[in-house]
Amino acid sequence: MGKITGFLEFDRKVEKYAPVEERLKNYKEFTIPLDKKELKDQGARCMDCGIPFCHSGCPLGNLIPDFNDAVYRGKWEKAATILHSTNNFPEFTGRLCPAPCEEACVLGINEDPVSIENIEKNIVETAFEKGWITATPPTSRTGKTVAIVGSGPSGLAAAQQLNRAGHLVTVFERDQKVGGLLRYGIPDFKMEKSVIDRRLKVLEEEGIIFKTGVHIGVDVKADDLQNNFDAIVLCGGATVRRNLPIEGADLKGVVQAMDFLAQNNKRVDGIKDLGEEIKATDKDVVVIGGGDTGSDCIGTSFRHGAKSVSNFEIMAKGTPERPDDQPWPFWPMRLRTTSSHKEGAERFFSISTKKFLGDKDGNLKGLVTSEVEWIKTPGQRPILKEVLGTEKEWKCELALLALGFTGSEMTIAEQLGLEADPRTNIKASAKDYMTNVPGVFVAGDQRRGQSLIVWAISEGRQAAHHVDTFLMETKSYLPLKGEGDLPRI
Repeated sequence: MGKITGFLEFDRKVEKYAPVEERLKNYKEFTIPLDKKELKDQGARCMDCGIPFCHSGCPLGNLIPDFNDAVYRGKWEKAATILHSTNNFPEFTGRLCPAPCEEACVLGINEDPVSIENIEKNIVETAFEKGWITATPPTSRTGKTVAIVGSGPSGLAAAQQLNRAGHLVTVFERDQKVGGLLRYGIPDFKMEKSVIDRRLKVLEEEGIIFKTGVHIGVDVKADDLQNNFDAIVLCGGATVRRNLPIEGADLKGVVQAMDFLAQNNKRVDGIKDLGEEIKATDKDVVVIGGGDTGSDCIGTSFRHGAKSVSNFEIMAKGTPERPDDQPWPFWPMRLRTTSSHKEGAERFFSISTKKFLGDKDGNLKGLVTSEVEWIKTPGQRPILKEVLGTEKEWKCELALLALGFTGSEMTIAEQLGLEADPRTNIKASAKDYMTNVPGVFVAGDQRRGQSLIVWAISEGRQAAHHVDTFLMETKSYLPLKGEGDLPRI
C-alpha cells in the first residue's frame, strides 16, 4: 500500500522525454528514467484504500498495492517476484499498456493516480539488471506436447505457462523472428527489440522450442498438427486489416499502416530485402485513424523526414477530463495525446475521407474530406451524418490507413473446422478457451478480437490453465486470476 500519508506528501511523477529534435534522429527509446528515490516516493503514493480497484482494473489482476509497497520499502527483488506472479512480461506492459489500472486507482477519483505503469517498468528493468530473472526449466516432463500458433504476447504467455507445467511446447511463427506485432508492429522508439530478445533467451533456456518462417495452414497443414501434438493453442491475433472502400483506394501511396510499420521495423533491424520501399521522406502524410497505430505511424513518419503529418479521426474530439457518462473506476474515452502527437502532428477530429486523388500515373496526390457529426438517440447506436458544404481538398502523397482490424485470418480455422463469430473471431468461451474441436484452444485477439497487449498476456495465461487441465485430466495448478470487482470487458 505504500506510505499512509504518501499521497499527501508526493506529487505524481512519470518519466520525461528527450527533446523532440534529439529523439527524431534515431529509433531508440527516449524516456528519461526516474531515480530510485523518486520511484520510492511514487510507490509511497499508493493509499491504504481498502478495496484496490487498480487490481480489478488490470486485465491481468496484478497485485499492484503489494509491489508498490515493496518499491516504497526498497525491496525490489520482492517487488519483482510479486509482479511476475501474475504477469509473464512486465517489460512489455510497462512500456506499451494504456494503464487501465491507473484509471481505476482510488487516488485518481480526485487526484493524479499512482504512476503504476512506470513503477512496473522499473521493477522489471531492475530485475534484469540485477540478474534476478533467470531460466527456470520444469523439474520433470509430462510427455505431453503442445503446438502454439503465433508468437505474440498471448502465444508467448501460454507457452511459458504450459512449459512450467512440464509439457513440451513448440511455438510456430510465420515471420522471420518471434514476437508477432510486438516485433513488427510496435516501433523501436516505443520498445527496442532487444527487450523481446532478452526475454526470448530466457524462454528458450527453459526448454520452449521456437520455429520461425513456418506458416501454419500453408507450410504445415492442420491435420499434421493434430497428428503430432496432444493439444493446439491458436494465438494468431486479429490480423485482417480494415480497408477504406472509397474512390482512389488503389492508388500508389495509399498504404495500410501495418505494412508501413512492419517494413520500417525490419529496416531498423538491418533487413535489406524489403520489397517496394514505403517511406514518408519529404512527403505530405495523412494518417487516417486516431488510435495507437495511427500514433505510431506519426512518430515513424517524422523520423523518415516527412514534410508534414496530419492525423484524421472520424470520432469527435474527446475531453481531457473523464466524461460524465463514464464514471470512475471504468475506462474513460477521453482525449489522449501521445509523445508522437507532440512531435509536430496536426490533429483533426469529426472528419471523414471521401475519396483519394491521383495523377495520370496512378500516384496519390491528394484526398477529399468532409466534416461529420454523430447524431445520438438514447437507447440507439449513434448515426454518422455528413455536414453539408464542408468538403475540403488536401495535398497528400502518402496516406496511412490505421483503421484497426476486423478479425483473424481463417486458413487454419477452416482446415480444423472451427466455428467463428460474424467478426471472424474464433469461438471459445472464457470458461475453458476450447473451441468446438476437442484439444484445440484459442486465446488473445484471435478469440476476443482486437485488444490490448495486457489482455493478450492474460488470455494466454488463462488458456494455459485449461489446456493443462485437458491434457492431465485433473485440475491444473497453473494460476487463474480472480473475477475482481469490475466487469471483464
